[in-house]
Amino acid sequence: MRRLSHTRPKAEPSETVGAAIERCARALARARVHFGHGTDNARDEAAELVFYAARLAHEQGGAVYGKPLTPRRRARIDALLEQRIKRRVPLAYLTQRAFFAGLELYVDERVLVPRSPIAELIAARFEPWIASRGVRRILDVGTGSGAIALACAQAFPRARVDAVDISPGALAVARRNVRRLGLAHRVKVLRSNHFAAVPPCRYHIIVSNPPYVGRSEMRRLPPEYAFEPRIALAAGNDGLDSVRAIFAAAPRYLADEGILVVEVGNTERVLMRAFPRLPFIWPQIEMGGGGVFILRAADLKER
Repeated sequence: MRRLSHTRPKAEPSETVGAAIERCARALARARVHFGHGTDNARDEAAELVFYAARLAHEQGGAVYGKPLTPRRRARIDALLEQRIKRRVPLAYLTQRAFFAGLELYVDERVLVPRSPIAELIAARFEPWIASRGVRRILDVGTGSGAIALACAQAFPRARVDAVDISPGALAVARRNVRRLGLAHRVKVLRSNHFAAVPPCRYHIIVSNPPYVGRSEMRRLPPEYAFEPRIALAAGNDGLDSVRAIFAAAPRYLADEGILVVEVGNTERVLMRAFPRLPFIWPQIEMGGGGVFILRAADLKER
């Protein structure tokens, strides 16, 4: 006669936070997804995915790596990982959050995922290229999620910031972030095609991360970029359509001691060939990235 046993089987040990990060990092690396929307490697992206799904704060760091995950949280991790790999959706759109210059922002597919190296210059208050104590007015052209405008408002607590964009969807996202950070008293969000609806004013800093991807490069972008708004990426045949519009109008809006700060990414060489007489300043970005130039008002007016 078969002997019956009611001995409880040994439960499999719960996966820990640290183990889940390593597992997800290996899966992302094997899948060869593209990193460029807030992270630049598999492990950092896996950490954000796991911390979000497990409802953990990044400030807790390695202290929670040994924490076991509940089955529900592991299921959330697996669902996110599957979406990231199968559909190639940037993780920030799945979590609807992005981190920029120390700020946590809401994002969705109406805006680019914030990732500009301009964040490093903002942290340094754009010194030594401008005396930061005297900065009172800042304009962010093509604000998207409002990331640059809001970071500037944090870095310059006595400044007023105007944030403009042509996209109604982007403006809705920017206004949401302005409200959640409590900066509506200093950050004004306006709909404008470049400078078309910008009120007459002289700004100490005009900053922009405009569209700068040329036609041929657009065709070669990894699948993840298809989820971002095309209007925020594509800039004509050579990638300089928006930059030309900024150059045409910025001199009328910059204060005499003001500076223009613009990201052009991989279009840097095309820009220098198109404007060989402009004395571009190319700051070194310590945390990686590049393609950001600075022009002083006087140099821009003489072009």
